[in-house]
Amino acid sequence: MTRLSTPFSLPSLVVGVVFAAASLAGGSGCAPTGHSHATQPAAEGGAVPAGLGPRLQDPPELVSRDGALKATIVVERRKVRVGNRQLYATTYNGAYMPPTLRVRPGDRIDLTMTNRIDEDTNVHTHGLHVSPRAPADDIFIAIKYNQSYHYAYQLPRNQPTGTYWYHSHADMKSAAQVAGGESGVIVVDGLRRYLPPSLHGITEHTIALKDFQVQGDSIKTHPLSIGAPTNRTVNGQTNPVINVRPGETQLWRLANIGANIYYKLHLPGTRFHVIAQDGIPVRKVYAQDTLLVPAGARFDVLVQGGSPGTTRLETLPYNTGPAGNQFPQATLATVVTGGTRMKQTTVPTDFAPHEDLSSATIAARKTVAYTENKAGTKFYINGRMYDPRRIDFTSVLGTVEEWTVRNDTDEDHSFHIHTNDFQLMSTNGKAHEPSHGWYDTVNVPTRGKIVFRIHFTDFTGKTVLHCHILNHEDMGMMTVLDIVDKGQDSQK
Repeated sequence: MTRLSTPFSLPSLVVGVVFAAASLAGGSGCAPTGHSHATQPAAEGGAVPAGLGPRLQDPPELVSRDGALKATIVVERRKVRVGNRQLYATTYNGAYMPPTLRVRPGDRIDLTMTNRIDEDTNVHTHGLHVSPRAPADDIFIAIKYNQSYHYAYQLPRNQPTGTYWYHSHADMKSAAQVAGGESGVIVVDGLRRYLPPSLHGITEHTIALKDFQVQGDSIKTHPLSIGAPTNRTVNGQTNPVINVRPGETQLWRLANIGANIYYKLHLPGTRFHVIAQDGIPVRKVYAQDTLLVPAGARFDVLVQGGSPGTTRLETLPYNTGPAGNQFPQATLATVVTGGTRMKQTTVPTDFAPHEDLSSATIAARKTVAYTENKAGTKFYINGRMYDPRRIDFTSVLGTVEEWTVRNDTDEDHSFHIHTNDFQLMSTNGKAHEPSHGWYDTVNVPTRGKIVFRIHFTDFTGKTVLHCHILNHEDMGMMTVLDIVDKGQDSQK
């Protein structure tokens, strides 16, 4: 886990608009709210020109209070608004874009999930450094129809602050359930402490990227073709309008919370200043014209308003290889710059301290090889398809290991590991910049490889690593890792 120099504490959030949706909250530890730094009103951010889409709506939020977040999530099939249509979806709390869970380092999350769909489901808190054992982030749990399960997660005091997400991890069903709607955002507050005082009141937006295919009056979930035409949404909306004032700096939480597809994000005339990756603050801020966001990945970025006018947040064409898919260009949102000009703040360079494993003592080295059959129907790690009863890797708590992930296929795959994040050392032999090297989900290029180092801290138990293209995970590209105490077998 990435180690920050000191634990973070933040005064209580100012609660904004309260939504009359009692089913969202369970107990007294939280309430559905609108975040106090959400979209500015038109008078402040500029009017929406005629003919454009709806104003961006940040998801409602369940916010921790007094160190605890108590929430209830009900999984059910409902006909809801998805983009510009009414479709049957697999919803969390009756919404295609469910509430954001907003917590702080050191908080406890008590989450009750009730299953009202006719197949097993569960939930994974993607990226959080929490125990993989029940009742925490145990993805081997199967919640049956009409049953409930009570999850309890204790976040460490040094939990990295940034954007995470929660989604179904049901065995062999995760792609269909996430594509159907079972995904939402988690925010661990604390990034503002690293910003200059002039940006402590910064406007913040969740930019949750979800896509859906249509079959009749429903979101299509099976069979799910990754390369088929799809409809991309931001917070469940089609091409919403994001207002920004000239010179204004905003914090955007870019999160790919769909099942399978990649995004290559671009905002003409503006650079993305990355302050966190996969929920982990960077040591030095860096700027990018485009950001490749594999399925499951997140970037927290600063975006600055330029001259008055209109531009579009888009995803550029991306080809995942001869055996993969070609994702076309698509407009995601319209950005309207207008209103009263603000004094532009200089983006910080130095940001957050974190652990650097470049000189760490390596206790073991492991190799993961991705392969697949020619038909693209079976996917393997080290020649084996996933079996939850089989342990293929064992690692020792407190040690640092170096892993090589080799992609021996003709299409891109991603790599994700649960419980602990990792420091990317190189891609295809090219060293990765250590000042922004920490991730939990990265792309592994066609016929390429990545090398990373991982420090196993705090938690033992069985967990998994896998390709986060969920079609590939469900068809075999996942394996079990057992994290054990010292003195137990570490040779696998």
